[in-house]
Amino acid sequence: MPSLPQSPLSPRFPGASPSSPLLASFNPAESQQRDSMASGSSGAGSSGAGRDSYFALSPPPRYRDSAAPSIAPSMAASARDDVVSEWNISATGHLYADGMLVSDPPEPDDELHRPDKFEGSYGRGNIFTARGISNLGFLFLLTGGLVMLFAGWPIYAHYTRPYIPHDDNGYEDTNAIGFNSNAGGNSSSSSGNGGAMQAKGKMPLPQLVDPETPDAAKTKKSFRDGEDWELVFSDEFNTDNRSFYPGDDPYWTAADLHYWGTNDLEWYDPQMATTRDGYLRLQIREADPINNHNMSFMSGMIQSWNKLCFTGGLIEVSVQLPGTSNKPGLWPAVWAMGNLGRAGYGASLDGMWPYTYDHCDVGTLPNQTYPGTSTPLAAVQNGDPSTNNMLSYLPGQRLSACTCPGEPHPGPTLSNGSYVGRAAPEIDIFEALNNAGYGQVSQSAQWAPFNAEYKWLNDSTNLHITDKTVTQLNDYIGGSTQQTTSGLSVTNQDCYELEKGCFSDYGFEYKPGYAEDDAYITWIVNDTAVWGLEAAGLAADPETEIHARPVPFEPMYIIMNLGLSKNFVWNLDLTTLTFPATMLVDWVRVYQPKGSTNVGCDPASAPTKTYIDQHMEAYTNPNLTIWGTNGVPGGAYMQPQPKNSMKDGC
Repeated sequence: MPSLPQSPLSPRFPGASPSSPLLASFNPAESQQRDSMASGSSGAGSSGAGRDSYFALSPPPRYRDSAAPSIAPSMAASARDDVVSEWNISATGHLYADGMLVSDPPEPDDELHRPDKFEGSYGRGNIFTARGISNLGFLFLLTGGLVMLFAGWPIYAHYTRPYIPHDDNGYEDTNAIGFNSNAGGNSSSSSGNGGAMQAKGKMPLPQLVDPETPDAAKTKKSFRDGEDWELVFSDEFNTDNRSFYPGDDPYWTAADLHYWGTNDLEWYDPQMATTRDGYLRLQIREADPINNHNMSFMSGMIQSWNKLCFTGGLIEVSVQLPGTSNKPGLWPAVWAMGNLGRAGYGASLDGMWPYTYDHCDVGTLPNQTYPGTSTPLAAVQNGDPSTNNMLSYLPGQRLSACTCPGEPHPGPTLSNGSYVGRAAPEIDIFEALNNAGYGQVSQSAQWAPFNAEYKWLNDSTNLHITDKTVTQLNDYIGGSTQQTTSGLSVTNQDCYELEKGCFSDYGFEYKPGYAEDDAYITWIVNDTAVWGLEAAGLAADPETEIHARPVPFEPMYIIMNLGLSKNFVWNLDLTTLTFPATMLVDWVRVYQPKGSTNVGCDPASAPTKTYIDQHMEAYTNPNLTIWGTNGVPGGAYMQPQPKNSMKDGC
């Protein structure tokens, strides 16, 4: 074997045999010697040489440049060539011996550095081990959970929730479901409307008649003629924790607004209307104005606008009034309004409330006066003292019988091409008050246009009071924005939240139309007709030159609310009231003559759907207060008033 040439490199490989791989000559004695040298135990002056020798004897790392290139330039060419040839030093400066890379052994303290363990096994691992199966299992579970969360649950909810169709604008289209039994040419029945409610092959909505309504309550005798009427709608409120946020309930929607029209002190918030223990709960409480739209009180209102309407019939509710019977201030109410006006949405009510009129005359005009004149005299004298004795400050009936052909109008159209006068009248089941030192309810209807001095024909033929010790006519008969027919009835003083907590039943029965139709309204307390009026009492008035006003033929929706306002209670003293206060409603039920069911918000005789869809912003933006382009943008619904033939020409 040739010996290693003497060169500057020779001290770096003491004891190495150049005829075999560098590590083939490795033995324990040499290892011990190297360790001793590396630790500096070889004696004085040897630590540097020992450390240098130790690193020289260690096998060079794979793919690591050696120190040879930095030394090679100082070597003689022949010596360098001998080293390169003998020790396989590559031209790029990598130093290795035959078999060095293959024999690279693990160090005792480096378990991870085991190249022989994985030699030839790359890409051929086995995942079917306990650990691999566990990892895959958790990945599948995670993936499945995410799929169910973002895809499975929405699909499940879509096919299991009650079907509520929506129109092209994305709003709930309850008129397409079967609520409007007349438009479809069929009638609903008290046994349930599962068939009528079916729509487009989808899952039906809950029945119009609540399955939990007692059988004994599914018919009721008319207070007018004693005929048996059938139940066409009921809600017993027996399901706890119902939500009335928009879109959550098939019949009711909770208001989320300030009822500025009557200067209320509360903000209506959907969270204040819910169900518990078999009752609808409408609560009013004090609130921090910072978190409550700058209002000091928060309360609840629900309404069935554009969802559940009825035309004619009998409606009753069973109620426990809030607070006490002798402390004035709270303003609980249950009432009905024509579907073309939405309570709390000023633009929709502008020129609509409280009209109920179908004639083309001065009664449709602003202030009930002819354009450019102060006539008739009854319209400018003996009216509202707060408006300089003007009888009316109404803007005129927006959708009147005077509307020019082709102008926006919900119809219907008569054979002569004229429109039927349309509006948003109001009939109140009750508004509770305590101004006399004891509990009463005002049961009323609002009218426009107005009689002279707001005096209707309340003679003995047109006015009925069952017991004058219980009920009397209200002294308030109207003002510049409404004419009122109201009866005040004493309530059961025990049926208040802070008294004995019993319930009383309130309602009204009515037939739409005129005197020739035998139209009427009768108000009811605890199954007794307490007072009523005949349509003849709202006959034509020659002093104001208006025609008769009909008992409303508009489809009416239901509103229930608990308010607080000085407009209603002039001597309001908040310090005498207890908050929170809650009005409970046990049930609401609607009856109609057998074979004459008219339940729906879009009947053929008084359609509303198309018109509402065309002006949806006015019905969904409570910040719009008036209708017309002469208003301030942002506060007005910027659509022109329809032309009236009496003041605009056609």
